[in-house]
Amino acid sequence: METKDSNGTVLGDGDSVILIQSLKVKGSSLTLKRGTVVKKIRLTDDHGEVEGKADGQQMVLKTMYLKKM
Repeated sequence: METKDSNGTVLGDGDSVILIQSLKVKGSSLTLKRGTVVKKIRLTDDHGEVEGKADGQQMVLKTMYLKKM
């Protein structure tokens, strides 16, 4: 099964994505704003999640909130 963004576009390792919705980060007071760019994502074993660095922190993001650039 392929990992896809909110529009159904296939994502791959090293792609850049944009957040389509502001998200609160669990366990932190940090909020990622809509339009934040996450570069060089890495795919995970879960097809609904990717890893990436946003605002200097490594985190796992749900693909339903991402759009490929």
